[in-house]
Amino acid sequence: MIDPTMEKKNESVFPATFPGAPVIYLNTYSNEGQKVYEAAQAVGCPPFSLVAVSDLDWNRDMAPWDSPAAFKNGEPFTGGADDYLRLLVEEIIPRAEKELVGPPAWRGIAGYSLAGLFALYTIYQTDVFSRVGCMSGSLWFPGFKEYVFSHEPKRRPDCIYFSLGDKEAKTRNPVLKTVQEKTEEIQTFYQNKGIDTVFQLNPGNHFAQGIERTAAGIQWLLNR
Repeated sequence: MIDPTMEKKNESVFPATFPGAPVIYLNTYSNEGQKVYEAAQAVGCPPFSLVAVSDLDWNRDMAPWDSPAAFKNGEPFTGGADDYLRLLVEEIIPRAEKELVGPPAWRGIAGYSLAGLFALYTIYQTDVFSRVGCMSGSLWFPGFKEYVFSHEPKRRPDCIYFSLGDKEAKTRNPVLKTVQEKTEEIQTFYQNKGIDTVFQLNPGNHFAQGIERTAAGIQWLLNR
C-alpha cells in the first residue's frame, strides 16, 4: 500500500527519439532535470531518456533510515526511502515509461548529494536498476558503509559511478568530514568484487557545479 502522503511527487520525462534507448531516473532537490538534460546533451552524451523526479521530502524520501541532523540547525533524517522507492517502482516508472519509444535497453538511477546515497541504496532493495550514478553522494550517512559491506544487492550492478568535490571532506563537521574516506572505501569494495566502477574527484566544495557533475556521471554510465 502506497502511503497517500507520498503521492505529491512531480516527474518530468525527457524521452529519447529512438526505440530502446536507456533511461536514467534522477531524483532532484529543486527540479534540475531540464538543466541536467541540457548539460548532458552539451557534453555529447549518447541518446538516452531522462526521468527527473522533484517535489521530494528530501530528508525523508532519500534517507534509508532515521538519523540525527548532520548540521547544528538542520532537520533530522526520517528514513522514508523504502516508501518512496515503492512509489518510484510501482507508479512513477510505469507512468513515465508510457512516454518512451518502446522499452528501455536498461535503467539507471542517479542523484546528487542525498539522492546519490539513495541511488546506491536502491540496488539493495530492488532489481530494476542496473547502473548507478552517485554524485557527491552523502556516503557519510551513519551506518551506510557498514550496510553496504554486509548486504548483497538484489542484482549485481553493471557499473557504478562515484564523484566528490575535493573540498567536501575539508570541514570541521565530524560526520561530514568522513565523506571522502567512506566514498573511496565503498568504491574500492565494489571494485574488488569485479564491478566496473570509478571515483572522480572534482575541484570545489559540495555546492560547486552540481549540474555539470551530474551530467558527467550520466555520461560515464551511458558510455560503459
